[in-house]
Amino acid sequence: MSHLPDPATVRVDGPWAHRDVHANGIRLHVSETGEGPLALMLHGFGEFWWSWRHQLTALSDAGFRAVAVDLRGYGDSDKPPRGYDAWTLAGDVGGLIKALGERKAHVIGHGWGGMLAWSAAALHPRLVHSVVAIGAAHPLALRRQIRRTALRRKAGNQARAAGTVFRGQIPMYPERKLVKDDAIALEHLMRRWAGPQWAASADFTAAVERYKQAIRIRGVAFSAMEYYRWAVRSQIRSDGRRFGDALDKTIPVPSLRIHGAEDPFILPATAKASHRWLPKGAPLHMLADIGHYPHEEAPDSVNKTLKSWLSTV
Repeated sequence: MSHLPDPATVRVDGPWAHRDVHANGIRLHVSETGEGPLALMLHGFGEFWWSWRHQLTALSDAGFRAVAVDLRGYGDSDKPPRGYDAWTLAGDVGGLIKALGERKAHVIGHGWGGMLAWSAAALHPRLVHSVVAIGAAHPLALRRQIRRTALRRKAGNQARAAGTVFRGQIPMYPERKLVKDDAIALEHLMRRWAGPQWAASADFTAAVERYKQAIRIRGVAFSAMEYYRWAVRSQIRSDGRRFGDALDKTIPVPSLRIHGAEDPFILPATAKASHRWLPKGAPLHMLADIGHYPHEEAPDSVNKTLKSWLSTV
């Protein structure tokens, strides 16, 4: 593990500003641009704020204050040994909104970040104006679909599709594997989850190189796996049961879903099952030929949908 990348390497130059914000007892690194209503973006597993590069500029041009954060344990944010449960992570989101000087935010999340956006809306509803979940399912929809499909042998087995989550329960080994050989395992994982068109592009190659470097920053791989470990282990613990009870109600804010029709990790059926916990008529945009990363695979389409929907809520 010699010659590890410096956390500051994630502060990629661009038409945005970098700064540190103290929220919920830790330091979080954010990139921001624009003025107007706050649009706060939460990345998914194995990435960092830069996954929102296309949305930062598009939303700021549309009149929003666009902010992308390195979640707890990622990028140049603090990497404490604990605090990777959904209760604490939702507190990070709520605390960050207040620390940014705002009363409310449109919270946009991808993958784990999408589930966290819904969690923040349920646990801190006064701070969330709306939720956009990209390549994500409501936490209880994901839990339900895993249980319902676990015994299926063919297509539609969400338990098998989420195998990475379950394999991450082994102590130490998953994070070592994740960073071994310059994090080639992360590249293989993203290539499996991405749609074929993006996976074959130069943009994918360049993006993955950044993510491979960022996952090798000291402490990040451990933190990333801790998200998965809590998600599974909480199913049989009291804090997980309390979390489920707290989320088992209709999300009290407008909610939009954007999902890839070819997403092999969070299956389209699981995304559709989220409607049970969403406001009546919450839209779902299913994008053909797109995998787990719609905001990176089809940024023009996603940005158009985001700007149109956010302007109405």
